[in-house]
Amino acid sequence: MNTIEEIKIRASLPTPPFFQKLKKIGLILAAIGLAVLSAPGFVPELLTEIAGYAITAGTILVSICQLTVDELRLEDKLMSQVDL
Repeated sequence: MNTIEEIKIRASLPTPPFFQKLKKIGLILAAIGLAVLSAPGFVPELLTEIAGYAITAGTILVSICQLTVDELRLEDKLMSQVDL
């Protein structure tokens, strides 16, 4: 199976509850970082640097959580794709 097709299948399957909570944390982290970077006025350089790291970490966390699925559901979905 093609890697891109597997990623599409993984993205369409439901995320387990633990990873849904982690995904929300990642979204909040990225949102806080974005709010600090887009704040008007003078923002200290250290805070700007930390905000950039927060955006990166939040984005990566959300991406990983979105592609995490229950292995049984993934196998069922892959088998149904092979049967076609």
